[in-house]
Amino acid sequence: MAYIQLPEGLPGIRGPMAFRPETAKPMNLLAEILLRDDNNTLTRGERELIGAYVSYLNDCFFCQNVHGALAGHYMQCDMQFIDDIKSNFQSTPISDKLKTLLAIAGSVQKSGKAVTAEQIAEARTAGATDREIHDTVLIAAAFCMFNRYVDGLNTWAPADRQVYVQRAPMRAVEGYLDFDLYK
Repeated sequence: MAYIQLPEGLPGIRGPMAFRPETAKPMNLLAEILLRDDNNTLTRGERELIGAYVSYLNDCFFCQNVHGALAGHYMQCDMQFIDDIKSNFQSTPISDKLKTLLAIAGSVQKSGKAVTAEQIAEARTAGATDREIHDTVLIAAAFCMFNRYVDGLNTWAPADRQVYVQRAPMRAVEGYLDFDLYK
């Protein structure tokens, strides 16, 4: 049960967003730009994966499953592969560049000051651009906020992970600008 009186039946972030739609709008605009803007050299799947990974590190069930399912949809893989990446990305068959970006995201999850010059140099050596490094840091920081928003209010989430997988194609089309997409 949520810690405050939220609208009934709205999972995860949707309840708090319906409670304060004036704050939902800028948060969703940020998510839309970071995760869906096509003027980005990181794929939508890679960006969703960064959000899912940070959410996994923060133990936010709702966000790691919503964004993990979206990453799986975009990357055309199953949730087991996404789970493998979240639990040990270094041993999964993803690009070295993405591995270095996930390492940076993991450091941001701990503290912005945990990101090291060595991590940035490794990301550049693996082919990451300044924009990709910037967006990785901002996605990780934003997801720390989103995760704390969801879990800090003790919102509920469907326990069946298949719900997230089934809804991912619709979410991929609708995007984040309409917070009603979390129905």
